[in-house]
Amino acid sequence: MFKFIGRSTQQLFDYLTPCSLCDIGIKKQYGVCQSCWQQLPWLKQSIERNQQQIFVACHYQYPIDRIIQQFKYEQKFHHQRLLEGLLQQVKLPKVHAIVPMPISTDRLVERGFNQTLLLAQALSKSLNLPIWQPVQRLAQHSQKGLSRIERLENIEQQFVATPPNHLRYRKVLIIDDVVTTGSSITALSHVLQQLGCQKIYSICLAAAVNHQASTLNFADTMESPRIE
Repeated sequence: MFKFIGRSTQQLFDYLTPCSLCDIGIKKQYGVCQSCWQQLPWLKQSIERNQQQIFVACHYQYPIDRIIQQFKYEQKFHHQRLLEGLLQQVKLPKVHAIVPMPISTDRLVERGFNQTLLLAQALSKSLNLPIWQPVQRLAQHSQKGLSRIERLENIEQQFVATPPNHLRYRKVLIIDDVVTTGSSITALSHVLQQLGCQKIYSICLAAAVNHQASTLNFADTMESPRIE
């Protein structure tokens, strides 16, 4: 009953308020109008980065790039509804648990939340799957001045298993916001393999163009643009 009331309230709110992107059309899909929804930079396919197959909803282009940045760095949580909707458009394999990309304690204190955990919680409800967080991420140091190999090694060393790890899942889905080189996903996958995972899949909101392969933490080092 409460779910029905919640849906009815949401539908009424959508009817009375305009699209969150164009501010004109009637909300139809996850808070945006049908026109804006259709014009999003859709990808909805699997790509390969760093020898990893990653399911991706969109290209990292306007307006998705700015929406992700505002959600991640400016705590504009009203974007979460749309971002959750993007993930639900991707056809995924069957898994046993969802693993949100961990962030370091420093980043957590700085932002106040882990954006991938929020997205994982929504996907967990949609797919009726548990969230599994057996890996922690150590302090993310600057990559400036390091060679590509040194950067890869630096990222590999950031991910460590969190003891004790009594739970084990054979098939898991990593969730992240933006993929550029895929190095963070690879590093996390290696630790999950050590914990006994046999099939590791990944899904991201968006894929950035990989012409800056030397910048492994593209999404975490960009300045936050604003939507006027």
